[in-house]
Amino acid sequence: MTRQQNERARGGVLAVISLLMIGSAAIRLGLEAGPAFAKTTEPSAPSTKQERVDMPGAQVLLTELLRREEALKQREAAALDKQKALDIASEAIEKRLAALQEAEESLRATLALAETAAETDLTRLTDVYQSMKPKDAAALFETMDPDFAAGFLSRMPPDAAAGVLAGLRPEAAYTISVIMAGRNAAAPQE
Repeated sequence: MTRQQNERARGGVLAVISLLMIGSAAIRLGLEAGPAFAKTTEPSAPSTKQERVDMPGAQVLLTELLRREEALKQREAAALDKQKALDIASEAIEKRLAALQEAEESLRATLALAETAAETDLTRLTDVYQSMKPKDAAALFETMDPDFAAGFLSRMPPDAAAGVLAGLRPEAAYTISVIMAGRNAAAPQE
């Protein structure tokens, strides 16, 4: 056999095998697809409000979905309750904060009034001491606590304070002078 004849024989065998395979596929398709095309779907009658499902896993799936929906509704209701509680608490906090701010302002006004009254009293008392004769004021300052006396002397004009200090015993005058000099020693320099 020649080469050309050998190729022709091989090509004929391949063509026959291909035709047989195609024929087999067509027969299978015809046998299996025919009944599928022949079946018609009939609408099933609804059983209540939902359509009846004959698949075994569908009922389990439907039950699980309904359970999850109910759980979601419960969580949503709980979240709404918490939000309402937070709103009420927030409102109460705002009212208390407003009351605290009002009380703070009232306290500031009271403290300012008390401070002004105390300052007024100290100023009057200082005026009284400096209006006294230096000798009489010195006798009074001798009996005072040195810190207390130093406070009044530092508020007096220098000439009045000098007259009172001159009338004190030297030890008392020295103690009061040291206290007056050291009052601002701890103050920052810069």
